[in-house]
Amino acid sequence: MKKSLQKKTKLPILSLLAAITVIFIASCASVPPKGMDPLELVDQVDLDRYLGRWYEVGRYQHRFEDDLVGATAEYSLRDDGRVQVVNSGFKDTLDGPYREVKAVAWRPDPAVPGALKVKFFGLFVSDYMILGLDEENYRWAVVGNNSRDFLWFLARDHEIDEELFQKMTDIAAGQGFDTRPIYRVPQKTRD
Repeated sequence: MKKSLQKKTKLPILSLLAAITVIFIASCASVPPKGMDPLELVDQVDLDRYLGRWYEVGRYQHRFEDDLVGATAEYSLRDDGRVQVVNSGFKDTLDGPYREVKAVAWRPDPAVPGALKVKFFGLFVSDYMILGLDEENYRWAVVGNNSRDFLWFLARDHEIDEELFQKMTDIAAGQGFDTRPIYRVPQKTRD
């Protein structure tokens, strides 16, 4: 009986350690692959207009969210001027268990408005680089990092048409992202 209890206790600890390792690796500052230039970011981002809910309509799959559907990112301004981030979604199916992770974001250099940093769990910092944005209406955005390991297509609506998805794909491809593994995220509206 004692051995069984030890096995049950070890599994959550091992899962937690694996998750922390993945997040740590992902949190390293992104560096362009050899022979590639840093990303060309959008020139202007009105942070007030960027706040609110964004639906993930496409992304690269990663262990920390590969079972997440109906994923959204919700941004709100904190009293200290930084941005509260709530990433959420549903495990495996749109009716699956709800999960969320909170983080904080900030713009480290006001002269580079498309480059933000995001800190998860108060420990791990990751790049958040806006390489495409509907600067007129703030209806869609393309976000990635210099290493081209992370890529997200965000939209204000839970569904977008093929023309817009292709436009976002073209922006990513033009910046050196491999667009073949982009996952179309199943979505539903949220209140």
